Amino acid sequence: MFGSEIPGQAAVPSVRSAATATILHADLDAFYASVEQRDDATLRGRPVIVGGGVVLAASYEAKAFGVRTASSAAQALRLCPQAVVVPPRMFAYAEASRAVFEVFADTTPLVEGISIDEAFLDVGGLARVSGTPFEIAARLRGAVRERVGLPITVGVARTKFLAKVASAVGKPDGLLLVPPDRELAFLHPLPIERLWGVGKVTAGKLRGYGIGTVGQIAEVSERELATVLGVAAARHLHELAWARDPRAVQTGRRRHSVGAQHALGRGSHSPAEVDAALAALVDRVARRLRAAGRTCRTVVLRLRFGDFERITRSRTLGQASARTEVILVTARELLTAARPMIADRGLTLVGVALTNLDDEGAEQLALPFERDFDRGAGAAAPPERGRELDATLDVLRAKFGAVAVTRAALLGRDRGVSVPILPE
Repeated sequence: MFGSEIPGQAAVPSVRSAATATILHADLDAFYASVEQRDDATLRGRPVIVGGGVVLAASYEAKAFGVRTASSAAQALRLCPQAVVVPPRMFAYAEASRAVFEVFADTTPLVEGISIDEAFLDVGGLARVSGTPFEIAARLRGAVRERVGLPITVGVARTKFLAKVASAVGKPDGLLLVPPDRELAFLHPLPIERLWGVGKVTAGKLRGYGIGTVGQIAEVSERELATVLGVAAARHLHELAWARDPRAVQTGRRRHSVGAQHALGRGSHSPAEVDAALAALVDRVARRLRAAGRTCRTVVLRLRFGDFERITRSRTLGQASARTEVILVTARELLTAARPMIADRGLTLVGVALTNLDDEGAEQLALPFERDFDRGAGAAAPPERGRELDATLDVLRAKFGAVAVTRAALLGRDRGVSVPILPE
């Protein structure tokens, strides 16, 4: 029996077991929906959907009817007609996230934020002052409930991977410990989808081969698994299936990418509408990049078609940049190349991510040999002029709001939801 503190099912593990499992994965439950239920008493205990055309979050009461994040709101309401649909309040979610991370920081200095609603915490050095990791996790849950008013699930284990799996299994509003001497007994009966890296496609390949549980992956040799998934994926999943994960909790780690996406909804969308959405996304992510004092070398375009299949397309810049127009020109080229697929399959979501990030000033400088007549009609502005324009717009938007100055193509259009992110 695994140690747990789930409503109506409390079980305290031995001090010895808890003391050797020192990593916590804390994950807020149905975060956006829980904030709405916290702030509006009439929503408590009712199925709640956050979003407009697309479900951004669903309460557990709505999930019980099969409502899932990223599905269309129309589909969600067919599954759960009695659901209450509320518009997102990103400022409220950002404030709640800050308050929860204050609780994390008060618990231990070793906090690695994963997103605005989850983090890893290392409590290995706190035994003398704070008790066992299980006791620390129980107090953390109580503090989040008391100080922020939100439910949170915590998994406790020896590794980050197992702690995250434990929190997923322990949801909602639970606390689950995986003792080191019971790791494989806990892990092996679980479905393969619990392993990091096993999505719909990989799961289909594994189940087609007769593998449905983590234990069955462990039983198959890495060489045999490679014939199904390839060498790299086989090695990765085989290690996880045997609970091997040497990664430590990292603090002060800077993100590897900056991204944003816009759900367009079902139906046809004109090229001008899609381009406007893309331009708004590039404005947003480029501004975040400059605010963090960073540059990017790779631009990634993410698309979701009408059949909900997703693709990504990327291009690496000749020189790292944080200029809006440089990024936008590249993103538009990727979008143009994908237009035949869009015309054939429809488009429900467009996203932009900037990767291969570096600190501003670390990039290789290029000599300004390029003349105006060397650039094509769609080329970006000269570097100095482009940087001055970006800097001016950043100042205006910081002072007067993100929509104080905008592109003419965006006037009167839905700019999408700006999802809060962890601070840099």
